[in-house]
Amino acid sequence: MNSLPRLGPVLARSIPFGLYIAFLAAGPWFAPHFPDARWIYALQIGAVAAALGLLLPQFGELRCSLRNALDDWPAALLVGVAIFILWINLDQAWASLGDPTGYDPRDATGAIDWRLALLRVVGAALVVPLMEELFWRSCIMRWIERADFLGLPPGKVGWRGLIISSTLFGSEHSLWLAGIVAGLVYGWLYMRRGNLWTAVIAHGVTNFLLGIWVLYTGNWQFW
Repeated sequence: MNSLPRLGPVLARSIPFGLYIAFLAAGPWFAPHFPDARWIYALQIGAVAAALGLLLPQFGELRCSLRNALDDWPAALLVGVAIFILWINLDQAWASLGDPTGYDPRDATGAIDWRLALLRVVGAALVVPLMEELFWRSCIMRWIERADFLGLPPGKVGWRGLIISSTLFGSEHSLWLAGIVAGLVYGWLYMRRGNLWTAVIAHGVTNFLLGIWVLYTGNWQFW
């Protein structure tokens, strides 16, 4: 896969996230053109994954750190499980934006279409965490503290960057309070460990557990 020309650090980390949001915004327009609008998610995740792949050489914070993050798996696992538990318990009406219907992978008979279910789990557990952690934690959280954020070690990020970025992160989720808490914890983990992959893995664990729980309980609104 060919890489893209060298882009500015903010732009490079914003493109995958921007594509994801663009698909959400364009969903009502796309839906009438699809026999089953739920498959739009395949295009959405595919576009984001392609952008991440093309831009990967420009993400220096991901180089040579995955092995260290795997060595630090207990912290990532613990955080991921903790946020999952918090997420499914912070769904009170006052802590929600609107009344989300979520992603329901069932067919007309009520049986789960496992192609849709697997697509959702893989997208949420593998693609979304990398996209969001690059944008929110590596970029926005550090950029709030310093414009040339690539030169700012995660451990030097102050409370301002952590709180503002986490609040913005929460605002993109229907469960805004759960989103803020998750943002604070993922951000703290990145600051504490200094390795973005640790936050990515924790985020992936949360989303994977959430997906399994949703499929088991049928609480589609959490998707």
